[in-house]
Amino acid sequence: SRKNLERIATGLPASPGAAVGRIVFTADDAVEAAKKGPVVLVRSETVPDDIHGMEVAKGILTSRGGMTSHAAVVARGMGIPCVAGAGAIDVQGHKKQMSVSVAGQTVVLKEGDWLSLDGSAGEVFAGQAQTVEPDPSSGILAAFMSWADEFRGSFGVRANADIPRDAKVARRFGAEGIGLCRTEHMFFAPDRIEHMQAMILADDEKTRRKALAKLLPMQRKDFAGLFQVMDGLPVIIRTLDPPLHEFLPHTEEETRKLARKLKVRPQRLWDRVQSFHEANPMLGHRGCRLGIVFPEITEMQARAIFEAAVNVKKRGIRVLPEIMIPLVADQTELKLQADVVRRVASEVFQKTRESVDYLVGTMIELPRAALTADKVAEVAEFFSFGTNDLTQTTFGISRDDSGKFLPYYIEHRIFDHDPFQVLDREGVGQLLRMGTDKGRRTRGNLKVGICGEHGGEPSSVIFCHEVGLNYVSCSPYRVPIARLAAAHAALGSQEAISRTA
Repeated sequence: SRKNLERIATGLPASPGAAVGRIVFTADDAVEAAKKGPVVLVRSETVPDDIHGMEVAKGILTSRGGMTSHAAVVARGMGIPCVAGAGAIDVQGHKKQMSVSVAGQTVVLKEGDWLSLDGSAGEVFAGQAQTVEPDPSSGILAAFMSWADEFRGSFGVRANADIPRDAKVARRFGAEGIGLCRTEHMFFAPDRIEHMQAMILADDEKTRRKALAKLLPMQRKDFAGLFQVMDGLPVIIRTLDPPLHEFLPHTEEETRKLARKLKVRPQRLWDRVQSFHEANPMLGHRGCRLGIVFPEITEMQARAIFEAAVNVKKRGIRVLPEIMIPLVADQTELKLQADVVRRVASEVFQKTRESVDYLVGTMIELPRAALTADKVAEVAEFFSFGTNDLTQTTFGISRDDSGKFLPYYIEHRIFDHDPFQVLDREGVGQLLRMGTDKGRRTRGNLKVGICGEHGGEPSSVIFCHEVGLNYVSCSPYRVPIARLAAAHAALGSQEAISRTA
């Protein structure tokens, strides 16, 4: 209930649900304050190394960013209510306060003040609302979803999940596997980030491998946890994707702290950090390009995957790993990375005298990959369309900055929908259809799905069913919506067949 609360701002309904907590402005403060009570993390925009604070927050509010910004995607994956792109709010993190103009008056809220979010409507309220916990396992909902599954048939619904906790939620909501495990989220934990930073900043391969060797057992434990939870269901693991600068310090003070840990001169380290700056990092040295230039990174991740798979299999658990290479634009890129994965798999199987069935595929998120899908499918055993980036690269619109103008576009009917929320059938959808058709001409049994945010949006799910995809993958908390949309799609197809007959 939000009765008697003042609505101070609106933004994008980035992740549904209601959240109430005391305001914090940094991830570290969120971790400390959450020990005493509920918190809402308020940021201009979140970055990957905020993940520890986002995990403990009841809700997230950002003044910048769109529906597929970092805050929005991570919050949906975790089931945390989020309002993104509330542009009227001035976040003054250094002062630990936020301000917004309401009816001509400036309202200032400080750290520790109560804040309430409605992530379903994109509304922000000053004060403490009353909330009621939902019951996802109610008998009525379970019965209703079983009816939907009867009509849905063989069209699958998977979940995007990075840790065992999210995988458990996904299974509870009826997911039939993991369609996207983002391994980079595993590297931001406090006990890992320094090894990741040491690996990135290494001057030679020997030093890089030394740091990777410390990350190997951690990754192996991560994957074993996922395989155990998803017993008998497929798990798609994406190799490292983001640009390396996201793991590095952002300020000179943070660099000085890291320099003390690494025992190097701060200025030398700062110069090294600056060398990783890219004019457009979303189109820079990321995705498969990282693994091609530094194959030891892919090698470490593949070894962790297969060692975990073999260990878990020995405990009587059925393991079905599927390794996905991101941001491929050309068949040669995929082959280089697939060769590393298959070589490491062979080494692990030979050493352990045990093996598991696995697939190597790719994430189609660049138009060129869709246009040359027949060539890519000569190497790939499955496709997963990453429609967040495919939308971004097709439209030439930054998903993080689109909140500045897309609301105007929608209001003035320039676009019918925000293409990051509802799949663009004419453009992006045509690439999806073309990529699927061309890929299956080369490899008739090619499995195809999507793992972008569109996988949980009903009309987009229906389009994926029409195109002939095998499954969609979405946030664990959107799995029921996707299952219901898939049932609607199947019923629509049956009606069309009946009319034709």
